[in-house]
Amino acid sequence: MRHYSSKIKNWGNLKSQVEEWKADNKKVVFTNGCFDILHYGHINYLAKAKEEGDYLIVALNAAKSVSKLKGIHRPINDDLTRLHIMASLEFVDAVTVFDEDTPYELIKKVLPNLLVKGGDWQPEQIIGSDIVVASGGEVKSLPFIEGYSTTGIEEKIRRQVLNEPTY
Repeated sequence: MRHYSSKIKNWGNLKSQVEEWKADNKKVVFTNGCFDILHYGHINYLAKAKEEGDYLIVALNAAKSVSKLKGIHRPINDDLTRLHIMASLEFVDAVTVFDEDTPYELIKKVLPNLLVKGGDWQPEQIIGSDIVVASGGEVKSLPFIEGYSTTGIEEKIRRQVLNEPTY
C-alpha cells in the first residue's frame, strides 16, 4: 500500500497522473472545496463522488481563499493539515490545493471526465462546467446531507465551550 502522502500532488504532477489514468480508459472525477473540519456530510459526499468513477481528485481551496469565502476566522485547519487529512481517506486518489479564488485554471489543466459539487449547486453553476462539457465530460450535482457543516461545528464550539456569540 502506498503511503497516503504520495496522493498529494502539485498541478504538474496531477496533470501527468490524470493523463496516465485516462490513457488506461479510467474515469476521473474532480471535486473541490474547503473541507476545513471533516464531518459526516463531507465523508458521505466524497464517498458518493468516488462511486461516480475510477479515481477521485479533491482540490482544496488555499487558506486565503477559504478566508474570503468563510470569513477571517477560517480556515481552522491550515493547508498542510487539510491536504494530509484528505490524502489519508481511502476513497481519495489525489489531492491538491489551489491559491486562486476558484479552481477554474486547475480544471482547465487536468480536464476531468466528471466534475461534481454538492447538491446546493446546479450543474450549470459549477465553476469549470463549461470546460468539462466542452471536452466531452459531464457535470453533476450530488446530494448532501442536511445538518452537517463546518460552520455548524464552529458555532457549536463557540456556544458550548467558549460561551461566545455566534456569527
